[in-house]
Amino acid sequence: MKFDFTRVDTGSTAWVLVSAALVLFMTPGVAFFYGGMVRTKHVMAMLMQNFVTIALVSVAWVVIGYSLAFGKGNGFIGDLHFVDLTHMNEMVPGFSGSTAMVIPPLVYVIYQMMFAVITPSLITGATADRWRFSSFVPFVVLWSLLVYCPVAHWIFSPVGWLAKFGVLDFAGGIVVHTTAGAAALVMAIVLGKRKGWPDRPMPQSNLPLMLVGAGILWFGWFGFNGGSALGANQLAASAFLNTNTAGAAALLGWLAVERLRHGRTTTLGAAGGAVAGLAAVTPCAGYVSPLGALAIGAAAGVLCEFAVEWKHRLGYDDALDVVGVHLVGGVFGALALGLFATKSINAAGANGLFYGGGAAQLGKQAVGVGAAFGYTVVATLVIALVLKRITGNRVSETDEELGLDLSLHGETAYALSESQATDPIDSGEYSIGEPQAADS
Repeated sequence: MKFDFTRVDTGSTAWVLVSAALVLFMTPGVAFFYGGMVRTKHVMAMLMQNFVTIALVSVAWVVIGYSLAFGKGNGFIGDLHFVDLTHMNEMVPGFSGSTAMVIPPLVYVIYQMMFAVITPSLITGATADRWRFSSFVPFVVLWSLLVYCPVAHWIFSPVGWLAKFGVLDFAGGIVVHTTAGAAALVMAIVLGKRKGWPDRPMPQSNLPLMLVGAGILWFGWFGFNGGSALGANQLAASAFLNTNTAGAAALLGWLAVERLRHGRTTTLGAAGGAVAGLAAVTPCAGYVSPLGALAIGAAAGVLCEFAVEWKHRLGYDDALDVVGVHLVGGVFGALALGLFATKSINAAGANGLFYGGGAAQLGKQAVGVGAAFGYTVVATLVIALVLKRITGNRVSETDEELGLDLSLHGETAYALSESQATDPIDSGEYSIGEPQAADS
């Protein structure tokens, strides 16, 4: 069906375009956030992974990704009708009647592309210091097309099976944070522990850089959640306010628990708490009241502060706590929506348990979380095992010990003297052809 361009709202179009730019800015934010937390010898490798993700996913999205996510197809995957972004004068399937868009279809393509970009970038925090770049590149492309696009179709597309089932996810608590967190858990286990973890100290390289990254993420999240209203309207304002409220409440909640348990508060805790709250409110932002966002954020800050310690108890090396923050935060927020959602904020939503809606919506949210988590775990494991046979997944022990910055990219983040900037490959001190350690 042809899109009626006479219905375009220029104010809403401008807001969604600005929101798309804000969401893109979040990926460099992830790079700085993670880059400040890894050791000095791995900083550039972390930045490289995140910046190359922008390029890889952007190209894949234009060529086929958007069509797989939002083509009509069936309930599980889109068709190839929009390959190479053809037919951009047609309505996005499922958005009709009361849900008809007032922004051009191409603007929606751009906005959703930025969600597709940032999702695999979140995974890199769990796999820091040990992922071979020649494996990472094909992984990002395959994972985006085979995992992200199908799950986005299930929930974000009105013709998806979970959308029809009644699962709500305003801006990606399931589609983005649950899938990225599940994939991070799988890849952390597949790659194995960092050399020396958990016994060897692994100090953060630059905590101020980490805080800059956290600030960029918080700033960009207003486009992430507020832009998901797809209009410059009251719903966008609600999502914007709820986003900030939950982030603030989670930061305070995390610090309170940190103080009680450890006798101190840290900048790492402040940043982690804020991101946990922002992840938790993402699925809820357009469905809950400010009071609901406050409760969800505070609870997420407390819950995720405990969750980051699970890796020590269970023995998986999630280097930068992607599982404890994004997976736990995203899953909690998606389920909390079944408690705190209210139609007084969004008539297209539902009333949760605390607003007289019973447990029906909570059950639907649990189905959505379970389906997305289960599929992501299996599909990610298959991709990782295939790439292990083709490229290998983990760098050699020599590369890891030297640092991925020099061994993979021939660069350093912090060269305080000319001698520290010397590339050992160029100087003959290091040989790329050294025997590789067994791949994990």
